[in-house]
Amino acid sequence: MSSIDRSQSAGGTRTYEVRTYGCQMNVHDSERLSGLLEDAGYVRAPEGADADVVVFNTCAVRENADNKLYGNLGHLAPKKASRPGMQIAVGGCLAQKDRDTIVKRAPWVDVVFGTHNIGKLPVLLERARVQEEAQVEIAESLEAFPSTLPTRRESAYAAWVSISVGCNNTCTFCIVPALRGKEKDRRPGDILAEVEALVAEGVSEITLLGQNVNAYGSDIGDREAFSKLLRACGNIDGLERVRFTSPHPRDFTDDVIAAMAETPNAMPQLHMPLQSGSDPVLKAMRRSYRQERYLGIIEKVRAAIPHAAITTDIIVGFPGETEEDFEQTLHVVREARFAQAFTFQYSKRPGTPAAEMDGQIPKAVVQERYERLVALQEEISWEENKKQVGRTLELMVAEGEGRKDGTTHRLSGRAPDNRLVHFTKPDQEVRPGDVVTVEVTYAAPHHLLAEGAVLDVRRTRAGDAWEKRNTAEQAKPAGVLLGLPKIGVPEPQPAVASGCGCD
Repeated sequence: MSSIDRSQSAGGTRTYEVRTYGCQMNVHDSERLSGLLEDAGYVRAPEGADADVVVFNTCAVRENADNKLYGNLGHLAPKKASRPGMQIAVGGCLAQKDRDTIVKRAPWVDVVFGTHNIGKLPVLLERARVQEEAQVEIAESLEAFPSTLPTRRESAYAAWVSISVGCNNTCTFCIVPALRGKEKDRRPGDILAEVEALVAEGVSEITLLGQNVNAYGSDIGDREAFSKLLRACGNIDGLERVRFTSPHPRDFTDDVIAAMAETPNAMPQLHMPLQSGSDPVLKAMRRSYRQERYLGIIEKVRAAIPHAAITTDIIVGFPGETEEDFEQTLHVVREARFAQAFTFQYSKRPGTPAAEMDGQIPKAVVQERYERLVALQEEISWEENKKQVGRTLELMVAEGEGRKDGTTHRLSGRAPDNRLVHFTKPDQEVRPGDVVTVEVTYAAPHHLLAEGAVLDVRRTRAGDAWEKRNTAEQAKPAGVLLGLPKIGVPEPQPAVASGCGCD
């Protein structure tokens, strides 16, 4: 009897854990990995329990990604040595980049797989068990569109829907196109069929997902394909909210703005990566827009959708950035008045053109600029949130987004513009996916409070789906297994968001 067989007889069905790092694309891929493993007979390990299979879905964008991975692998080494049959798999962008290096640095890893062949994970785990040696398999191009894979989504009421994979841009700071490949678009009919299937399951909010989501159509020869897709989503009965992430200013055309404004279920929210407000830096980044173009987009969006909340990504300390360049970034932040910004200190990544550029900025200078940017954005975020006080908002009740809800006796939800609102728990039952109407009474930089009584509660099909799932699966890990992609509560727009900082 092999070591893995002994583990199974001792503990029954084998358990798994997926640890995710990086952007929404990785979050979505992890749902597919979970779906694949459950389809193969694994069950999710209870929280806090050791799993028989641990899968790392990695990111390669940040400089500390390598250190984080190998640190975590190091912590698992003694645990694996003491647990016969335990397996460790590493996938995602860092696996695509490092390949054989992972097994050389961490020889206790059983499987390494890339971004193009996540569907092979169960087979590779079994092959590693039978052959008793590490399996490294990295495909150079997409083998099958990931949406055809089984998926275990975390939310009964909200879901990611992938419309494309890969990216055709050549930003000098970003390694993602080299790891994810050229853009491949799904057919519109397939996307809408998936959305309709999700709505039939009780989903009421979807987030259209792509590495460069509004470039959708370039692979199928239709420059207005994305705006048409948004409008088509508006015709799906039962679909209450549509969001998308992350767009690129280069491809953000007037027809998209019109579709956002004219489609009833398209939410008044936009995540628009800036990266820098300096034209010379944008040119060095190989970003195909300049400050005037960017601010022009913001102005058009606000004219068409006055209450839109706009968020962004900004990189501080790109090679060659001068104090004047940085001041231009601060200028754009003041002009655009972002509801929130995801700010990053430039991180040198081997294999990117920026890593070899002259003018690398000293860490102390980058840190000082970063702190100034954060302070400015905090001030603006708070001022913009204060404008929400007194407004009456419809919130979709969220699951797990209010960390202090248990002690404050509140619940949490997302406004149409994706702002997080904590509200007083009403007397009647309210479930995740239901919709409540509240009046905002207080604003903090990153959330709002509605401290008065809830004005209205609307029970929804999404809430019914959440209740049905929890009732039926209390003995099993919460989740919904479909042959379609999905996600957990699509994190507040840029939640994991643009965590890449590469859009």
